[in-house]
Parts: sequence; C-alpha cells; structure tokens
Amino acid sequence: MQPTHFLTLFGTLGMSSILAMDVRQELERAERIGRDASALVLRNQIRAYWSADNPKLIYRVNSRAKGHEFVQVDLSSGAKSPAFDHEALAMALAKAACRDVQADNLPLDDLQGCKEPGNVRFRAFGKTWRFAAATAEIAPDAMPPAPPVALSPRHAGKIKSEPVPPRPQGNLSPDGKWLALIRHHNLAIEPASSPDDAGATIQLSTDGSEPDAYCEPVHWSPDSQKLVCFRAKPVKDRQIHIVQSSPPDQLQPKLLTIDYPKPGDPIRQPKPRLFDVASRREIAIDETLFNNPWEISASTWREDSSEFSFVYNQRGHQVMRIVGVRADSGAARLIVEETSHTFINYSDKFYLRRLPATHELIWASERDGHNHIYLLDDASGQVKSRITQGDWNVREVLEVDEAHRQLLLKTIGSDSKNPYYTHFVRVNFDGSGLTPLTEGAGQHQIEFSPDHQWIIDTWSRVDQPPVTELRHAGDGKLLTELARADDSALLQTGWSRPERFAAKGRDGSTDIHGIIIRPSRFDPDKKYPVVECIYAGPQDFFVPQTHRAWSNMNSMAELGFIVVSIDGMGTNWRSKAFHDVCWKNLADSGFPDRIPWIKAAATTRPWMDLTRVGIFGGSAGGQSALAALLHHGDFYKVGVADCGCHDNRMDKIWWNEAWMGWPVDDSYAINSNVVNAAKLTGKLLLIVGEIDHNVDPASTAQVVAALEQAGKDFDFLPIINSNHGAAESPYGNYRRADFLVRHLGGPLPPER
Repeated sequence: MQPTHFLTLFGTLGMSSILAMDVRQELERAERIGRDASALVLRNQIRAYWSADNPKLIYRVNSRAKGHEFVQVDLSSGAKSPAFDHEALAMALAKAACRDVQADNLPLDDLQGCKEPGNVRFRAFGKTWRFAAATAEIAPDAMPPAPPVALSPRHAGKIKSEPVPPRPQGNLSPDGKWLALIRHHNLAIEPASSPDDAGATIQLSTDGSEPDAYCEPVHWSPDSQKLVCFRAKPVKDRQIHIVQSSPPDQLQPKLLTIDYPKPGDPIRQPKPRLFDVASRREIAIDETLFNNPWEISASTWREDSSEFSFVYNQRGHQVMRIVGVRADSGAARLIVEETSHTFINYSDKFYLRRLPATHELIWASERDGHNHIYLLDDASGQVKSRITQGDWNVREVLEVDEAHRQLLLKTIGSDSKNPYYTHFVRVNFDGSGLTPLTEGAGQHQIEFSPDHQWIIDTWSRVDQPPVTELRHAGDGKLLTELARADDSALLQTGWSRPERFAAKGRDGSTDIHGIIIRPSRFDPDKKYPVVECIYAGPQDFFVPQTHRAWSNMNSMAELGFIVVSIDGMGTNWRSKAFHDVCWKNLADSGFPDRIPWIKAAATTRPWMDLTRVGIFGGSAGGQSALAALLHHGDFYKVGVADCGCHDNRMDKIWWNEAWMGWPVDDSYAINSNVVNAAKLTGKLLLIVGEIDHNVDPASTAQVVAALEQAGKDFDFLPIINSNHGAAESPYGNYRRADFLVRHLGGPLPPER
C-alpha cells in the first residue's frame, strides 16, 4: 500500500525549483499576453447615440489602439460618413476647455446629433457643449432630454414569467379599506383609516405559531372580499460548520455556521390559505393537486374575483401544474399540467404570461422534445395554437406585444451551422409570420433604437470577430454594416482563433460540438499533451460560442498544451432527449461523447498526443474531473478537481434534486466519487477552498478519506481562506498548472 501524498502550502514535493520557476514564468507571460490581447482587436466596441431631432444614427467605434472615431449613418439610405470634423472639434474643445484633446480619442459622451449637418451636442470634462460645424466653434450649451430608452434585450436579461404588478404598500386592499398584515405569526386585517387602533384589528387566523407561521405574500381579490396568504410547515434547516483556520482579523480559528439544506432534507413548502373578509373565516382548500410543493409561484386572481390560480412545481421536478382555486368553495381544479419521467427544467425553461383581456395564457413547454411556446385558453388550459415549433428551442421571451399579438423571441438551435447559435425572431400569437431579425451564423445580441424602429445586431463566433449591423426592427432587413472587427494584430502575435470541431456522439448520429485551442508558439511538427477543460453541469452549455481575445483556456494552452472544451450529452439547450442523459447520471458527464470527440479530432491532427490526456474543472467540473479518472482512467491520465460536489448527497438541495431527483435513492450513491474512490487510476490533485460556502468542503474531505482508506496515491491541496473556485486564486492556478505540466510531461514552450 502506498502512502497518501499531501501537498503542503509551501512547497512541491518531488519537483525542482527550476521547473517551478518555469511554470510561474510561463503563467506570468500568459497573463501579460492576456492583458494586452483585447486592445489588439479593433472595431469590436460600438456605442450608439440616438437623437430625437436627427435622422441619423451616430456611433463610436474603437478604430485604433486606444483610440476611436465617431461615424454617422443616414437612416434613409444607409450611407456612412464621419459624424463631424474630428480635427476641428478637437482643436475647438481643447481651446474652450483648456485641456489636451486628441482627434482620435475624443472624450465625448451623451452625444446627440443636431438638425444642422455636422453639429453635435455632447458632454466632456464635466460640462455640456455644442459644436457648430460651419464655424468650427464650441460653446457651452444645455443638453436636451435624451430620447426615451426602449427595451434593450442585450441588457434586459431573461424574462422567466409574467411581470408582477407592484403590491400596494402595506398590503392595502384594492378598495383601499383594509390593510393585511402578519401579526404574532397570524394573518390579520385592520382598517386602513385607523391602522394604529389595536381594537380595530381583526384576526383572520389564530392557529399560527413561531415554527408554523402564516407568511407573505398576501393576495387580495380584485373585489377586496377574499384574501390569500401562505402558511409553511415548521422545518429546522440543516447547518454546516466550517473552521476558518487562519482568519485575517484574529489569531484563533473561527467556526462558521451556514444554513445549508441538502438533498432529501425536509423543506418548508408554503401553501396558500384562503380567507373570506366578510365572514372573517377561512375557506378550506382541497390540496390534492398541490400537496408536495417544491415551490408555488406566479399567483394571481381572475379579474372577476371568482378564482385564484398559481403555478405548482412538485418536489422532484417531474410535475408542474397551473392550479385554480374557487373563491367561494376552495375547490381546486387542474388548468395545465406538465409531466416528465425525468425532470422539468423549471429554472431555465419556465415561462408564463397571462393575457386577461383575451382570457389566454402564453406557456413554455418541452412536451414535444424542444422548448417551445404555446397559446392556451386560460379557463380550460387547452392549446389554442402552437406559437413556435421545430428542432430548436426558445431561449428567452423578450417582448409580448398584446396589441399586435406578437412575441419577440431569442432562439437557439435554429441555425443549421451550429445548434448553439442564437438568433432573434418575431412571431404572431397564432404561430404565423415567423420573421428572423438576425442573419449571420453566430451568437447574436441585439439593441433597439428608442423608437423601436431599428436594431443594432452584434454577432460573432469563436473564429469570427464581432460584426455589428443596423437592421430594420420590423422585418430584420439589413440597412448597413456598422463595423467588422479586426483581430489581425492579435493574430500576428502567434495567437490563433479557437478551432471549431464536431464529431458524432455515443449514438453514432448526434453531433457533439467543441473547440480546440493551441498555444501561441504552436509548432505543428511537435506533439502536445491534450488537456480538457470540463464543466458538464446540466443547467447550461459551456463551450464558448463568441469571439474572445483571451480566456483561462488560452493561459493553460501557453504551458504547452492543446486545450479542448466540449459539450457532451446531458448538458442543456439541445433536445430534451439530449438533456435527459444527465438524469440520475451526473457521473456520466458526457464522457462517452467527449472521448470519441477527442479521438476523432486527433485523427487529422497528429500534434495531439492521446497518450498524454489530462482534465481539469471546478465545482460540478471538479466532480467530473475526478469521475474521469475513476471511470475512464484508460484515457484520462491526469486530473485536477477543484471544489467538486463529489457526492450529490453532500451538496446543496436545489441543484442536486433538480438533476438527481427526489427522494434520494441509490442513484446518488452510484454516482458518488466517494463511493467509487477505490477505482482511481492516474495522477490526481484535489483542491478545495477552506471556507467554501457554495459546495460543502466536507465533500472533498470525504473523497480524501475514501482514497486514503483505499490506499491510493494522490495530492490534496486546501487553499486557506479561499471560498468556492479555489483553483482560480493565484496560488491555486499555479499549483493546478504545475501539476498538469509535471505529470503530462510538457513540452513547456518549444525552446525549452
């Protein structure tokens, strides 16, 4: 039996100081390249300035290193020209402000065009100015109000469900007569006219207690006659205890205690309670349709106060319902139901929008194998029309135009060139008139003009620098290309764009996509070890899809590796079947797709040495990196696992029950790296943050214990005072890189 090999924080056993310095120097060199890389990409940063009284768009673009220019577009013809005389404006501003001003780096902001050609207003040096092109003079001026800001999907974020109307302050009833409140753990109401009169308070419930309390939110019926609040069963949250050995503010260690529910733990499960104001009584609700909630959300009343409804997500995430409750009787009825033999992806693919004026619902569902949008009757839940359909997914609902009965959607998978490219479309509520608003094969982001007539569309790929276009918002027709980014200066440094590659997955038919990153001093006549950067969490996909000047994978490649990143089966935003591979199967991590992908790539790339394959990842990626050595040690020879959730019973409740299910069953043990620790082959470095609040650090410690019990040789590195992602700290990053270099054998940069 070989002894366990522990790495200390202050040295590397079995490694020469010369090699240690080599790794540090190469990391520092990579960091320097990364700091400079972004500045070597030109025309990739656009800022638009719209003016209410100017029929032109003015935009700023980084046209040279540490410099920019202002361009205007005639919105009738698409013709582009300089927005003004840059040299003349620079000279005039320098004189007026008594400051040094460069024509290729004008410090202008809040720019607004004027009716007169070449005239502009702007802010600079803390003042507002007006430039007159005819006289080339600048004078202080008042800035008119900017045009109203339109919805900009680039900044709007994901809209998961209908907007929530603001609740009246103090839970005021719609007729303004009553205030609802939680007092002494019970629901009460009091006259809004005399809220401080204790004798006027009416208790609607009396059975609440500290562990079993009534709680907000409170929902009044529109007629102010009924009231719904929630009551949760008493639950004592699990706590984990972490010792911070070396706190910066005191000598002695600290004990940190964190509320941290884990899979299978009891949860509070708030449920609605219905009260009649006139009779001061509770109306019992039949809970059969929602007796085991993970969450109840999107609660609302019908306009006629006849029914209260909500979305019920059953614990285990295999049933989701819209449930209606009669206001007069408490009888519950099923309006909509979604079921799955695996899971319903409630956190990313849930969408509900109620349309009271037409008694309809807009609802997202994967019922046909892809995430699509349906128009439902809000009384029966029956499908009135499929708004979208096809072998692609709706990623986001960005606008609901009830007047024109149209949706603005962000889609993914509709581009035949790559299933991960996003686009934007408009579509009518009845599914007709699907109109693409974007075109280029890549990842798109759009921004609207204030009047919603124009779209600025920016798209890129890992091997295509950003292209920015001006398009008509109605039909997506291209008016003009605003800028096409140029990364030629970066390419001249030896950096190369990541290479896209696809190969068939485990089923022999599904395309698996990934990228290949080479070092800047790549020599095709040499052989390089291959290192996979892995994160296989089912909540998303993770291979970069947009152009990046630099990333941590580039830094790793600079050490003499070919770095690959792959999205195998079990990750999100392909088909439901593709995603379902993860169900109770997180140890799979897509390896039956990843390994054939790497082998296929190497068949035409002789510089990929598949006798030396390593892997690294953090969090769920740490779990996968260790699983690679436990279950695929014939292929992966070296692994670095950072802050891994190595046993899903040890990690946070919400993430793990989403993919591993409830109740906790044997699949949790089958997928556990702790249970399978004795299968370890190859070289392993376990890293953990001492005070990790995201993944219980005991998860890594239990792997250590199991490996010791099995007599396995491995390295263990706790990073003191580090939280989650310890390997991303400067010291953790160095030790991770050093471990991979030593055990995969380089080569360090070719001249070494």
